[in-house]
This record gives sequence, C-alpha cells and structure tokens, in this order.
Amino acid sequence: MLVLLIIGTLGISLAIRQMAGTYLMQKTDAQLIRQAKLGIRNATLLNREDLSKRGLAPTDYFLQIRDGDMRIISDDLNPMKGTGVVSIPKLPADGSYGGIVMDQPFTTPAAVREGGGRDADRESLKRAQAPWRVVAMRWSMDAPDGSGESHGVLFIGLSLSEQQDTIHALTQYCWVVGILIVLLGAVIAALLLQSTLAPLKRIEKTAAKIAAGDLSQRIPEGPVNTEVGSLAASLNVMLARIERSFHEQEETTAKMKQFVSDASHELRTPLAAIHGYAELYRMQRQLPGALERADESIEHIEASSARMTDLVQDLLSLARLDEGRGVDASKDVNLTALVADAVDDLHAMDPQRDVARGRLAPPASGGAAFDFRDAAWERIDMVADPTRLRQVVTNIIGNVHRYTPPDSPVEIGLGMIALPWSPRRLVALPADEGSMAAVCAAAVPADTPGSRTYVVMQFRDHGPGADREALPHLFERFYTADPSRARLKGGTGLGLAIVQSIVKVHQGLICASQTPGGGLTFSIVLPQGHPV
Repeated sequence: MLVLLIIGTLGISLAIRQMAGTYLMQKTDAQLIRQAKLGIRNATLLNREDLSKRGLAPTDYFLQIRDGDMRIISDDLNPMKGTGVVSIPKLPADGSYGGIVMDQPFTTPAAVREGGGRDADRESLKRAQAPWRVVAMRWSMDAPDGSGESHGVLFIGLSLSEQQDTIHALTQYCWVVGILIVLLGAVIAALLLQSTLAPLKRIEKTAAKIAAGDLSQRIPEGPVNTEVGSLAASLNVMLARIERSFHEQEETTAKMKQFVSDASHELRTPLAAIHGYAELYRMQRQLPGALERADESIEHIEASSARMTDLVQDLLSLARLDEGRGVDASKDVNLTALVADAVDDLHAMDPQRDVARGRLAPPASGGAAFDFRDAAWERIDMVADPTRLRQVVTNIIGNVHRYTPPDSPVEIGLGMIALPWSPRRLVALPADEGSMAAVCAAAVPADTPGSRTYVVMQFRDHGPGADREALPHLFERFYTADPSRARLKGGTGLGLAIVQSIVKVHQGLICASQTPGGGLTFSIVLPQGHPV
C-alpha cells in the first residue's frame, strides 16, 4: 500500500510538473508572437536609428533585425542578467538562415558574456545560462530613398530562466507535499494496520490459552460485517463445538470406565459364587452326606451361571445396539396387539392386579403431562422392529411385576400426537420430565402442514417408585435405585439401558417421572412412520 502511495504521489508530481511546463511554454510562445507582430509593425522605426541611443527602459526581451540576406542590421536590445552579465540566444551566423522556420517559436541555448567590469555572482550566471525561446518573422517596408521595398527577418526572444525557476520551485513544492503525503499515509496505514491486527492479536492470545488447555476461552466478538468479526464469530462457534465434543468425550470415557468397572463387578459376583461352590463341593465330597450337599452346590452354580449368562447376553445386546446392529426398524407392527399381549402376560403373573387401559391425548389446557382417558384402545399401526419393540414393553412390564406389589394398580395408555418436529430433534432431547413437558407443549393439530405423527405409550404404576434425584439415572447401565432389592429380584441393572437404546435406534424418546400419588411412570414417544 505504501509503495502504491509513493508511486501515485510521484506520478502526480511529474504530471503537475509537465502540465505547468507546457502551460508556461505556451504562454511564452503567445507572448513572443504578440511582441514579434508589434515589432514588425514598427519595423521602420526600429531600422531608422540605434535602439541603444533611444534611452529605452531595460527589458527582458532580445531583439535582432536582419535584412533579406540575413545580415544583422540591429541587435542592440540585449537584456542584462544581474551584475553585468549579458545573455543572448545563439542564432544562425550572420548571413545564414540556419534551418529556421518562420513564425514557429524554437528553443536555443544562451550565449553568456560578462560586462561592466564586475564579477557575476553564481546565481546571476546560472540564470543567464538558461535557454531562450525565440521566434523569427519576416518584415517588409518601403525603402527611404523610394527605390522600392526592403524586407528582412526579425528575431525576438525571451529567456526561460523565470520559467525554469518556477518549475524548480513547483518541483520542490511537489516533493515536500509528496513526502508529507507519504509520511501521513504511512502513519495512517500503520494505525489502520494496528487497528486491523488488534483483533488478530486477541485471536492469537486466545488460541494460545486454548492450546494450553483452557477450552472455555472465547474470542471477543466484533462487528459481523467485517472479515475479522465474521472470523471471530465462526471461531467461537467452532470452539464451542470443540469444547462440547471434549466434554462429551470425557463423559463417554468416564461412562466407559464406569461401565467396565460395573461389568467386571457384576461378572465377578457370579464367577466368585461358582468358584466358591465348586471349591466347597471339592472340600466336602469325602464327607458323609456329600451327595445332598453336592446337589445344593450345583443348584447355586446353575443359578450363578444363569445370572452370568443373562448379564453377558445383555452386554452383547447393548454392544450391538450401540453399533446400530440387531434392529430392523422397517416392518409393520400392530402396536395395540403387541401391548395387549404384554398386559395379558402381566395378568398371568399377577392375577389380582388391576390393569386399566386408556387413550392418551395432549393436555387440553397446556399442561406438562398427557391426559389419560379411560377408553378402549384403537388399533395403532407403525413401522418398527416388532421383536425389539416387544422387548421394550416386556422389560417395562417385567419391572412392574418385579418391583411393585402384586395388588397395586397399573394404567397403560396408548395414543397418537402430531409434532412440528423431525425424529432427529426428538431423539436429541434428554431423558427427563422437561423433555416430555416440551413434547406436550409442542403438540399441534394432526392436519397442521409440516407436522409429523408420533405414537405415545405410557406405563403408570403405583409402587414404591424412585426419588426425583434418581430419575435421570434410571437409564444408566448397571444403575439400580435400590441395589439390595435389585439383587434380591435378580435384576442385572441393564434392562432400562437396553430399553433406552432400542427407543433411540427408533429415533424416539423415553422418560421416567413420578406418578402422582406415588409410583413410577414411563412415557415413550416413537415416530409412527419410518424413523429415518
């Protein structure tokens, strides 16, 4: 930028100098032509007597008159240049034309001589050495003796010393102004560059802090209509995603470590039991009554083996679900019949339990929970994996049978809801009561353009339930709200984790909440059509 400014200033200065020189030269030429024409009109007077004897005032013009043979008749009008310095133009020799074009001004060097007996100063000598601008014109007049007409050539010139002085002064002025402009431009460019680079410096400092491990740092945002401001906004978005990814990675790593630890612990328990009973059998096989004790040991070994088998199968199932394998969510499923089969199984396990069936509808008054209406189920068809969906319902029904009193009532509701959401948005919601409240609040009429139909299932029991603080952890692997009770009931702590994985594979949402009056409620929302 500074180089361009220097080149531009230099170009403008040269252009001004050239224009001024051309203008002054044209002005000098016009002035010479006017004076030459005036001299021609007075040629009779100029030829009559010596000009130096007429007492003419000092002049800047040079005047020389020649006859028709180019012989000098008069050249006494010579300007003085300072202290006794005489400067005249170099003209063709006496009696010669020297290739001069009439009526066309031309430039010729100066012939300088000193006179008056005084030494000329350097400045006067320099001005005297300036070239001359001269014009030649023909003159004619009647001869004084009446013998006819006489004619000749008149030379009139003007020194270019003043023009050179003007151009020199103008050049110096342009240089001074140009230097000032360049310096001012350099200062402004430095300030602008500093102002422009300041945000980049802040970005550099922030990047250094982030590189040091502080992912919470953000770049100060500027106007988004500038390149740096837009860059800062984009970098902040990227940094937020990176920080979120790191946190998610840390959480995933922590969960994986916890999962491995829990899995090791859960597998260690039945293995230790198997090893212990096998060792007990080996120690007691020589004692009286060893056969009866052996049967007891084998029964305990079989129970521990079955528990370990269930645990390994659940772990393998979770691993396949995490990889997106083992689910074919493209089959037509009669959800009503599937849930009805699970209810029949619950009746078979707990004949004295009261199971109420009802329809679910969005809250009419904008509440945070679905309305349960005591009514017969309508047939609801959807696209899903029937085996995995049956596993979800069976697992929840099994928990109701396992962890609630056999005579406590249960309500199971089915329904449909229209949401202006895609399944991707639904599956991204956290598994808490707030998400289900958001689903209820977002419900729209079924004929709303752009809406999508979802299937809703809800299982309400009135057992001991779980503390509100424990609800977000129910779907974690190996989590049990009451470990002693879970161990007594034979749970592995992976059932609800498998349920949530299956629901997520179907692009759905499952949440746990407290049942009004006590108990636990599981709410499931699934896309009715193909989830993808």
